[in-house]
Amino acid sequence: MADSSDAEPLSRQIRQHLASLKAAGVEWAPASATVPIKPAEPAPSAGPSSLFAEESLPRNTLDLDQRRQELTVLAQRVAGCMRCTELASTRTQTVFGVGSLLPDLCFVGEAPGAEEDARGEPFVGAAGQLLNRIISACGMKREDVYICNILRCRPPGNRTPLPDEAAHCREYLEQQLELVAPKFICCLGACASQNLLNTTQSISRMRGRFHDYRGIPVLCTFHPSYLLHNPAAKKDVWEDMKRLLSRMGKPIPAH
Repeated sequence: MADSSDAEPLSRQIRQHLASLKAAGVEWAPASATVPIKPAEPAPSAGPSSLFAEESLPRNTLDLDQRRQELTVLAQRVAGCMRCTELASTRTQTVFGVGSLLPDLCFVGEAPGAEEDARGEPFVGAAGQLLNRIISACGMKREDVYICNILRCRPPGNRTPLPDEAAHCREYLEQQLELVAPKFICCLGACASQNLLNTTQSISRMRGRFHDYRGIPVLCTFHPSYLLHNPAAKKDVWEDMKRLLSRMGKPIPAH
């Protein structure tokens, strides 16, 4: 029998973990979700993601419940990840992803900020509010799309993610996109664009044309936080959004 002195820390760990899953948009959790999380194994040095290692499944073969369950399991692994020592020791919680599990469009950002770290949901601060307005201007709602980041932990001081941090989180990003299976991806800012597409090109060079991620068309544009300091660039982002809507076969709202 466990010592009674261990009961409260254990109970607190369980409550924090379940709160993190709920904040991440997870609507279903298996019974094992109440078990303390075992730290994730070290990141593999190379090789494909391992979620479907035994049997490779094409996108869109999983039904909604299967996607939700697989994402729950993945969110649990992320919540216990200790691959990046600095990030794991300074985060409040991991920030997984949120939105539709059958999206036409997925937005990929850089990393959580202070407000995202506190709430466990991506893009909820000032940049997130601007992203919501961009989504609305495109004739969609936030709940119609899926939103995630290159990293699932906040870098201290909101600094740019380090290459090894992005590499450690790459497996989670790939599995997340495989499960959500968006028809289109929009990368927000240079960090997201360079890491997803494995390039060193500047965001200015990547804008204005479509790229490819495993057969999914990808459009790159400026990060909303950049627009907060450079409002003149909003017209460039709107041009990118019009190009994206046209490729998606959606009407372009009057702006």
